[in-house]
Amino acid sequence: MGNLYVVATPIGNLQDITLRALDILKSVDYIACEDTRQTIKLLNHFEIKKKLVAYHKFNELSKSNFIIDDLKKGLDIAIVTDAGTPCISDPGYILIRKAREEGINVYAIPGASAVVSALSVSGIDTANFAFIGFLPTDNTKFNEEIDRIKNLTVNTFVIYESPKRIVKLFSKLVEIFKDATVYIASDLTKIHERGFYGRIEDVYEQIKNDPNIEKGEYAIVIEKKPNESKIENTISIEAMIVDTMIKDNCSMKEAIKNLNDNNKNLKKNDIYEASLKLKDLLGGKNEK
Repeated sequence: MGNLYVVATPIGNLQDITLRALDILKSVDYIACEDTRQTIKLLNHFEIKKKLVAYHKFNELSKSNFIIDDLKKGLDIAIVTDAGTPCISDPGYILIRKAREEGINVYAIPGASAVVSALSVSGIDTANFAFIGFLPTDNTKFNEEIDRIKNLTVNTFVIYESPKRIVKLFSKLVEIFKDATVYIASDLTKIHERGFYGRIEDVYEQIKNDPNIEKGEYAIVIEKKPNESKIENTISIEAMIVDTMIKDNCSMKEAIKNLNDNNKNLKKNDIYEASLKLKDLLGGKNEK
């Protein structure tokens, strides 16, 4: 069998390609690429002549089988995208999965990645982060994804956005992630590379008044405030019941009703179970 090479290509500056990537592109039998018009520019720059096969999101299901057959015949093949690392918000994973299932060797040829590059210059805590990629454009799916992000225990996340939608996206994010810290990277590694850093409200004011904001591609790093509901739930519900009884000078029954009515982050069944435990601790008494 042949080998499949997953080759990262520059996200802007052509000099960011690795020597190993160039050697692989020269040695394989052909290159599967997202857009032959983009990849040929890279190959011409480095004087590499190689057969190109289109492999993109519209044909990856059918084309994957074709490529797998060639790999089984002993051909070595490289897969690239227009820029960056394949499979990261780009086509590729279907082919890689099929190759793994067929026992074909798959090798990573690492290099540029917009998400890693943006994180590295963001000035935001990157000890833990979540990569989100492009958010859905459908309102319902967008809201579902935002709810998921809000409930993540990880506070730093990275999203991608196109220049035409960047301001519209931030008009929503500024309301959802109040007091968040953000870094917007534009045209990473290119001549006109620039970034916007600060509190999300301030950055939003900058970009919506920027006449050049609809140019370039965007990688956005956001550090949201810790999820308050997660912090709250680290306190036992029993303690919350007692705290409510003391603060409101009320009975346990009234405290339970208060928590049920005013704390949507707690399940009624959990409050009920906690009240039973508390009653046992108090010897069956449920009044203040």
